Amino acid sequence: MSDTHAQSVAFVRETEIPPAPPPVTETGAVKWVRENLFSGPFNTIMTLLGLYVVYWLLSGLIPWIVNGTWEGSSIRDCREIIGDTGGGCFAVLGERWNQLLFGFEYPSELYWRPTLAFVLLFIAVPQVLFINLPRKLLILTALYPFLAYWLIWGGSLLIPTFALLGLAVGYLAFQRGEHVNFAAGLAAFVVGAAATWWLGGFVTAAFPNLLALEPVESRNMGGFMLNLILGIVCVSLSLPIGILLALGRQSRMPLIKYVCVIFIEFVRGVPLITLLFVANVVLAYFLPPGTNFDLILRVIIMITLFASAYIAEVIRGGLAALPKGQYEAADSLGLDYAQAMQLVILPQALKISIPGIVNVAVGLFKDTTLVSIISMFDLVGMIRGPILSSTDWVGVYWELWAAACVLFFVVCYGISQYSQWLERQLQTDHH
Repeated sequence: MSDTHAQSVAFVRETEIPPAPPPVTETGAVKWVRENLFSGPFNTIMTLLGLYVVYWLLSGLIPWIVNGTWEGSSIRDCREIIGDTGGGCFAVLGERWNQLLFGFEYPSELYWRPTLAFVLLFIAVPQVLFINLPRKLLILTALYPFLAYWLIWGGSLLIPTFALLGLAVGYLAFQRGEHVNFAAGLAAFVVGAAATWWLGGFVTAAFPNLLALEPVESRNMGGFMLNLILGIVCVSLSLPIGILLALGRQSRMPLIKYVCVIFIEFVRGVPLITLLFVANVVLAYFLPPGTNFDLILRVIIMITLFASAYIAEVIRGGLAALPKGQYEAADSLGLDYAQAMQLVILPQALKISIPGIVNVAVGLFKDTTLVSIISMFDLVGMIRGPILSSTDWVGVYWELWAAACVLFFVVCYGISQYSQWLERQLQTDHH
């Protein structure tokens, strides 16, 4: 019987078959390409069309970069070097790089000062952006604006020192007045700061050269440095003002509410370029004769007010998204209005508003190029004005505008990536 069974069964496997690798078309890059790029007729057509567009762009871009030259002192030298290869004349970037960064009137021997201020920015900002760093480092952040002003504009160190001292005195006065009520604290802040600045004016006038750097006028600021100054200062100022406007718009006091509503709606209804023209031309008619109101300061005020109105609406959206129970929870804890906003409401509203705030910040930074229309030589103004009007570089467009795009893209992409990281850090829904 056993012999008959052994003859009828040809082979019996006594061990498990080792696992075989999946088919090539079902794993790795081949699977991804098949499922994502060629999953159907429509996707196949769109993929081929996209590949053709990429090929068309690279076929022009790569020879333009590879065959380009960084040597030469004028477009004529570039044309002799590159010939008919279709390369770019990148020599203009090397020749005018300092002007693109600092403008054409900032003294070249003082380039180290804005450069040092830019380097110190990376020491002052991280403790604000990254919540895990020690809070004591915020002292460096508080000192940085005054130190950067002294480095970039120069003059006596007493000017930024008394500006900082005035804010410190005002803050101490606010803390004492806050025990009465918020309005008394705010009045104490204004009186304390104004008195300190008034006294500081006499001291700085008496010692104008004490610890002084060579002064540089605001009209000499230019290049990408001007865009960075306007972007950083206006974004930093517009966020707290936008928070106050958003809270004011939701206030139960009619006067505060309607003032905030009128301001926000008016500013949102006016183009930024109109406000810049007001800052440049019209505002001077309302000032006393002989008054020299710094143009950069006027532009900062207008851009800050413009961005504050948009940020206020973004934050108002975050406040409206909170359920009513959050307000009731704050009331049940016995918190007053200021404590409820600081500890319960605003942290949640700001977390919701991060994408909108970043969107406004990125747009604001790019809008700083509009100052070129009011005769300020920022990066765009430098390209449109002194560089392209020069007989040495007339006709060199693509290289200069590509460099401007790269500079702005690096900053805006960095802001975007930071906001996404911050959203992930603050995300608590899935933990």
